[in-house]
Amino acid sequence: MRFRRCCTPPPPNPNTTFCAASPPNLFQQLTSGGEPDADGLVGAHRKERRWYESGKQRAGCWYLIGAVVAGDVPRAEKGWTSIEATFARQLDDGGFLSNQKPNRSHPPTFEERVETAFFYLQELGHALLVLQQSPLAEHFQPRIDALKPRIARACGFIDSGYDTIVGKVGRTTNRLFIAAKAFGLCGVLLDDPHLQSRAHDLVKIALRQRDRDGVFLEYDGRDSSYNAVSLLMARVLWLHLPVPELDDALVRAMAWQRTRIRDDGTVLAQGNTRTGLGQEKNFSGGIKQINVREVSLALCYHGLVHDDPSALQLAGRVFASSKNKSP
Repeated sequence: MRFRRCCTPPPPNPNTTFCAASPPNLFQQLTSGGEPDADGLVGAHRKERRWYESGKQRAGCWYLIGAVVAGDVPRAEKGWTSIEATFARQLDDGGFLSNQKPNRSHPPTFEERVETAFFYLQELGHALLVLQQSPLAEHFQPRIDALKPRIARACGFIDSGYDTIVGKVGRTTNRLFIAAKAFGLCGVLLDDPHLQSRAHDLVKIALRQRDRDGVFLEYDGRDSSYNAVSLLMARVLWLHLPVPELDDALVRAMAWQRTRIRDDGTVLAQGNTRTGLGQEKNFSGGIKQINVREVSLALCYHGLVHDDPSALQLAGRVFASSKNKSP
């Protein structure tokens, strides 16, 4: 299956999805990470051979999306094992098992459990919507239908913590969009108006957190990595659940984003509030760097939605540059 171009606004069917086929092979490279091991574990779970939290399984959903785009059933089956592994750890309250992480001094709180759950659900909803609209849909539909009640329980869990979300992540706009995407895409998947309404409410809050140039703020400042994460998360949400004013906001934020990328694809870190300059540490204790994969994906989606070949070309250069040098 190839990505098909989409116009603005999105087609009448909010479930319609598209995938990027250009630059050649870029999307497959961007989604090839997150391959599950024999137990369905991905990322840090696979590397360390232990379970931390559901959010760290989300790369398996991108792996599944890449398989669907390629029409690769064996790879899609492998990607599905990451979903099975995650839901094998669903608890009675609808949330997922969370263990203390090495960079934390305390066991996970309720608010942290809600956060990691919506980190996972936003990518799960995306993957399942793509899967349902692909040639692989018939093969997987019985499993998707069987999973929906468990997804509904997981959404009930994050909804029970809705009032904690803005308090915990309100100064990181990208995470507001991530939470909105979880509610919105799962709301579309489950045909649940309440979940969709939650998404609209969170988007409204996120749209208030921009500066005069329309940049999405992170701790009250600009960040060339997290602005791109906001662009990507909000764009995927918009493709399934159109929100008034969101497309215009994304166009403005993308205009600034492109000023932070050199012609050779290097994403600049100067002036960032959170990444690239030693401001924060990542899960393993290293310096949090610019997420070039998500910068590339944000450019891909923007280029396809707005029929902008230059954005697609820049996406390829960003990804290529990351292989040889640091931002």
